[in-house]
Amino acid sequence: MTSTVRKIVSSAKLPKNTYPYSQGVLVDKTLYIAGQIGWDCNAKVTEGVGAQTKLALENMGHVLAAVGATHKNVVKVTVLLKDINDFDEMNEVYATFFTQNYPARAAYAVADLPVGALIEIEAVAILGDIVDCKL
Repeated sequence: MTSTVRKIVSSAKLPKNTYPYSQGVLVDKTLYIAGQIGWDCNAKVTEGVGAQTKLALENMGHVLAAVGATHKNVVKVTVLLKDINDFDEMNEVYATFFTQNYPARAAYAVADLPVGALIEIEAVAILGDIVDCKL
């Protein structure tokens, strides 16, 4: 029986985490990325859902880079929006990070998000080659 190695992944480019969670957890070749919000290195939330989406996805990129991956390795994304009316604006920014071979995605409106965030984005990434398979 092979044992599974679980490695905690973090990036110094993200604000200091004072909450009880990991930025990412790598299990074998699967990286689970904690929900990222649009805050900068000073732990200040930016204004507007477009700017927050961009920063959340950049923050996700820092976690991915910590294991030598990019947004191209992402296979599943969950987007939490404080206001579902921000869906189109979020989608415009999102499309600049995921340009082809899109990951599967779900998007939900939620009652509230931490520290006044308008959006939170979590993801699952697979390390290794990406294969485009059309059945």
